[in-house]
Amino acid sequence: MALRRLLVTWIGHADLTAMAGELPEKERSRVLDALKTKIDSSRHGGPIRTLLTKETFDEIHLLSNYQPFLAEWFVKWIGGKSEIHQVKITNPTDYASIFRATDTVLASIVKGPGREDAELCIHLSPGSPAMVAIWVLLGKSRYPATFFQTHDGQSWKTEIPFDLAFDFVPELLQSADLSFQHLAARSPQEIVGFSRIIGNSKAIRLAVGRAQKAAIRDVPVLIMGETGTGKELFARAIHDASPRKNGPFIPINCAAIPHDLLESELFGHKKGAFTGATSDHIGAFEQANGGTLFLDEIGECVPAMQSKLLRVLQPPPGEGPCYRLFRPIGDSADRSSDVRLIAATNKDLIQAVEDHRFREDLYYRLAVITLNLPPLRERKSDIPLLLEAFIRQINADFKVQEPGYKDKCISDATNVFVRRYPWPGNVRQLFNVLVQAAVMSGNDVIEPVDLESALGGTVSNSILDPLDQPLGNGFKLEKHLENIQRHYLRRAMEEAEGTKSKAAQLLGIANYQTLDAQLKRLDVKLNDSDK
Repeated sequence: MALRRLLVTWIGHADLTAMAGELPEKERSRVLDALKTKIDSSRHGGPIRTLLTKETFDEIHLLSNYQPFLAEWFVKWIGGKSEIHQVKITNPTDYASIFRATDTVLASIVKGPGREDAELCIHLSPGSPAMVAIWVLLGKSRYPATFFQTHDGQSWKTEIPFDLAFDFVPELLQSADLSFQHLAARSPQEIVGFSRIIGNSKAIRLAVGRAQKAAIRDVPVLIMGETGTGKELFARAIHDASPRKNGPFIPINCAAIPHDLLESELFGHKKGAFTGATSDHIGAFEQANGGTLFLDEIGECVPAMQSKLLRVLQPPPGEGPCYRLFRPIGDSADRSSDVRLIAATNKDLIQAVEDHRFREDLYYRLAVITLNLPPLRERKSDIPLLLEAFIRQINADFKVQEPGYKDKCISDATNVFVRRYPWPGNVRQLFNVLVQAAVMSGNDVIEPVDLESALGGTVSNSILDPLDQPLGNGFKLEKHLENIQRHYLRRAMEEAEGTKSKAAQLLGIANYQTLDAQLKRLDVKLNDSDK
């Protein structure tokens, strides 16, 4: 007796756009508006319907994180009887939420009545790369399955020749960084390729741990972080730690190049292709052959360039993951190169996708591995190391430029100031402010006033954290707490215009006599006479 075959798969973007192409105009517009996309004529009916035309299944289970009406219309479109499992995931690259949703659905399917001897079949083609990875992990361990793939109107069984012991995977996927805890025991200086990254905090060690894991695989990496957190520094470190370290590293800032010139910068052009093209130009994809191309500020690309990048980032069938096929402007033939891609952004690309400003399918191509860099305010323990490294670099640079230059150093008060200031521009802002302070200061010691001047004037005490005083080196808790008390006593008296009864109310003190005793004990001096 033949086994019952149970098919499980995600409904993917390509499936829904294929469906939209065959719907009446009104329904098609509604689908495309929901997907924030256009019709792609190369979809060949979509992965799921392609498989169903080649294989027969007794049950079809479709996971969907799209709007419910899209899944319902899709079931009607493919015909037959399919069960929809509507799930919610954080985003299409979040392994933990994808694992939880997928594991729950698979458990309900394989543990149902009469399914003890059924053959579980998983279709890998629809969905994001993270979804595919979770299918493989679960299908090779907890839920043994037969894998199918489709492409270009064809389908086939896929053999994955390895087995995974996976008793620990559910716990592992609960935390995206748990698997890198062992790397957090090592500083960046101990890891090949990452020696230029300064810091010893847990946040920076975990970021380096993820980057080191990403470096050894030829897959795209999307680096996310605020301005000034060191995204290009991490991209270079990934390149230096990768098998491509002897190849070129080509950085391109997509925000710094005019939109109408970016295509030429990336793909090149032939002489005479446009006004000003006085000679042939080799583009970045060709320059980076055998190495890494870093696209900074990828979120600034206009829709037309996003479409062209998507096409280049899709390797032709049978080619490796870094095979890039492109055509220079004005050329009549395609060219190819072997390029690993790293992109970076300080924008929320998920929100940009929802706002129709960034292509969802391009996001999936770029975000195979994501790396979030911590802002400086989340790694304040690294500030002493950063200060030491930066002032050493500044001194070395200035000695070359200025014979007889005397080294600058940082005062203890400046160390405190730097730790307490929020640094919205992160590490880059800290370095630039130190450079300006070193240039403008007339003394050998850089004081807080020098940094305040470099920051544009007097820094309000309200943005400095009194709870972030460095410990040791003469720190006394009782004295520090008394200083905090003096600050609030003086502030209350100023706001109460010297009226002690009102100041006591502002501070939550029972009566003005208690306030008066504290003013005398702490020797708080006021400019105005007591009232």
